[in-house]
Amino acid sequence: MSYADRLFKETCREILEHGTDTRGEAVRPRWEDTGEFAYTIKKFGVVNRYDLRKEFPAITLRRIALKSAMDEILWIYQKKSNNVHDLHSHIWDQWADENGSIGTCYGDVVRRKFIYKGEETDQMDYVLRQLKENPYSRRIMTNMYQFAYLHTGHLDPCCYSMTYNVTKAENGLVLNAVLNQRSQDMLAANGWNVCQYAILLMMVAQVNGMIPGELVHIIADAHIYDRHVPMIRELLEREEHPAPKVWLDPDVKDFYEFTTDHLHVEDYVTGEQIKNIPIAV
Repeated sequence: MSYADRLFKETCREILEHGTDTRGEAVRPRWEDTGEFAYTIKKFGVVNRYDLRKEFPAITLRRIALKSAMDEILWIYQKKSNNVHDLHSHIWDQWADENGSIGTCYGDVVRRKFIYKGEETDQMDYVLRQLKENPYSRRIMTNMYQFAYLHTGHLDPCCYSMTYNVTKAENGLVLNAVLNQRSQDMLAANGWNVCQYAILLMMVAQVNGMIPGELVHIIADAHIYDRHVPMIRELLEREEHPAPKVWLDPDVKDFYEFTTDHLHVEDYVTGEQIKNIPIAV
């Protein structure tokens, strides 16, 4: 059965059984539909590891829209956009202004130029070049949590940094990554974020002739919202299925040529989708 299902269930049970309830605290989020405060049960410092050499880390308890997840990653790291008109889904629409901009966050930060060893580059170009020229460097990363731009961004990034690390194997170089996330809504976002950053790791590995290896996901504040608890409990009782087969078109050798058409998914059997999940903002 899917390893991602097992980790998801273990994490959610740990939160429900041993987490801290924020009810009564001065919390920021409110429910989008009622305006009431949105409280959580939270766990600090969750660390989950996924080995992409074994299987793709998609939960099967409910379906993750893998092409939409990839589209958002391309929006941030390939298009380097902060405009929702460049994104096919509507998940960021509520934070956009009348022109579609979400301000100085996400793709806007990734594309900002800086000088590295006398040459101008941006965060993603820096990663791609370092992996080709200096793959064993311990300084290959992106970081979207830039304090200088937070005041003009419409939201603070949740998944904010990827640190890439290369290891040797008998069949070639393996590309691993650590994904740091300051906050995560387990019901609405966990499966989505894991899949999209697994796809990012796969894309970056492929264009560098490497094998996608481990994705280590570190969540500072992993939480379940109060109104989500019944939905999570229902997911915990669901049947698990084998992980789907997920791969990229092997002919793509340039990161900036990937499209969602290059993502292939087979044998993705899942439980029924959970609709109308209330969102805290």
